Formats: sequence, C-alpha cells, structure tokens
Amino acid sequence: MRIDLSELRYIEREKEIPFAELAEIIEQAISSAYLKHLANQGLAVPKPGEVRTELDRKTGQINLYTAELDEDGNVIGEATIELEEFGRIAAYAAKQVIVQRLSDLSNDALLGSFRGKEGSLVSGVVQQGPNPRMVHIDLGDVEAILPPEEQVPGEEYKHGTRMRVYVTSVTKGAKGPQVVVSRTHPKLVQKLFELEVPELVDGTVEIVAVAREAGHRSKVAVRAIKEGVNAKGTCIGEMGRRVRAVMSQLGEEKIDLIDYSADLPKFVANALSPAKVSDVFTLNAAEKQVRALVPDFQLSLAIGKEGQNARLAAKLTGAKIDIQPDSVMEEN
Repeated sequence: MRIDLSELRYIEREKEIPFAELAEIIEQAISSAYLKHLANQGLAVPKPGEVRTELDRKTGQINLYTAELDEDGNVIGEATIELEEFGRIAAYAAKQVIVQRLSDLSNDALLGSFRGKEGSLVSGVVQQGPNPRMVHIDLGDVEAILPPEEQVPGEEYKHGTRMRVYVTSVTKGAKGPQVVVSRTHPKLVQKLFELEVPELVDGTVEIVAVAREAGHRSKVAVRAIKEGVNAKGTCIGEMGRRVRAVMSQLGEEKIDLIDYSADLPKFVANALSPAKVSDVFTLNAAEKQVRALVPDFQLSLAIGKEGQNARLAAKLTGAKIDIQPDSVMEEN
C-alpha cells in the first residue's frame, strides 16, 4: 500500500502540522484499525506492542508488521501483513481515525493561538446563528459567541456587520476552540482607546480604571507617566477626535475622561464630573467612605439620572460616596 506524500506535504503547509507528526498519525491509525479489524472478525488480537506500521518517508510505501511468537509467547521475529486483507471497511476506519486526529491537531493549534488572545480586542463579522439570542461573530479562523449577558441593551447585531469585541475566554469545545466575546466589558473601552491613543501604548499615559454601564456611559480614569503631559487632553485628542472615535465604536456611548489622583478625596471630586464639587472629605479612611459637597443647583447633576453619575464615580474610585448639597453644611 502506498500513499501520495505530496498530499501530506500539502497538509503540512495548510494545517502547519509537522510532516513527521502526520506520518506517525497514519502509522498509529493503521495499526489501530488492524487490531479492530481482527476483533470484529473474531480472530485472536495481538497486544498493541506486537503490531507496528511503518511509513517510508521517501516513497510513501506502508508496511504492516505483526510479531511472530514461539510456543512460549516469546517474540522470535516479524511477519508482514498484506494490507489488502484489511478490506474496505477497515481501510475506511483507518481513514476516519486519520481525519479525526488531523482535525484534533488543527483545533489544538487554533486553541493555542486563540488562548493568547484572551483579554484582547478582535474584529469580526456578525453571523446569524440558530439561536437568535446568541450572536455569532466570525473571526476568520473560528466563530466566537457573544452571549446575551455580554450584549449591550439596545445595540443591534445585524448579519454582516463588522464590529470589535473583547475576548473574555477561550476554551476547548467539542468542535474546536470555543471563544466567548463581549461588548459590555469595561476593558473593551480601554482597548479601543489604545487603538486611538499611541501614548497609551508607548507608556506616556496610562488608563488606571474604567467604570462602565454599557450603552449609556463610561468613566475612564487616566494619568500621565511622563512629566508635563496632559493625560486627559491626550486621550480626548485635537478637537475631541480621539474620544469621538472611541464613542463611535460604542454606539455613541458617553465617555467621561477623569484625571486620576492618589488622593482619594481629590479623585472622587474629579470622578463626579461633570458636576462641580465644592469639597470632599473623608468620613472613614479604612472603609473608603467620603462625603462630597456640591452646590445645591449641581446636586441632581452630581447624582445623575437614576443615580448613574454617582454610581459610576463610586465604581471608578472604589469609594462609598455620600453626596450632599452645600446648604446642609451651612445649616449645621
């Protein structure tokens, strides 16, 4: 029996599987199929170590050998088995094993390459899946899943639409790598800024934290690593181009860029933007409890619609914020 080595070389190039590994797969598959063939025929089945297949790496010739035993069961030599004795069923079984093993290797290679993409931004095309609630994203080599909990409320996922998504996990599935992506993750905002702001990539500016309510508003705390650089202005860009470019990728979700400060009261005051804060003082340092005072006419702005501004500020800073109007202090 002879196989076309040029086909193996083609698979080696296309699937990036070493030729030697492909040859071993074929040898193991034929040996396994032979043992199964004997069992199906009700014949004595040699031990796995007593059967071997050899693929000539130069000619493509395949030879199958079985151990010859003496009366005491000792190996005294090898006998060549005619592969034609297999029959078409056994040959088909060997082919199926080879195809499955190649598929497994290809999937393992894909899994390895995508594991490195966990926590990164990728671009894909929305595909229609069997479950209308489960959005599929074609990433080229694999199809990712955008589950309902990672979808932005109100955002449309039309078939054929290209969008950027954040890779949350890569696991081994029954039919290859299972990639789960998100449109709601706070890191998506950070990664989009990194595309638009080179200073974030070269380390001049840093995003310290992101608080997000997807589809509505995000607050992004930034600071300059290099002295003399305006971190917030750098991320906003000339005429607001950089921040608008990020917002356009998020369905016009509003973004507040906040100056980070290691001083918690100052950081909280910045985080409550766009409200103007009169003062912030610490109530309990260990619990990170603070009180923020704002002009009476700024109170509703500081709290935000349905408490959103205050909620995001608390999430961004990690503080428990008690917002009060200036008049409360004046009364006391």
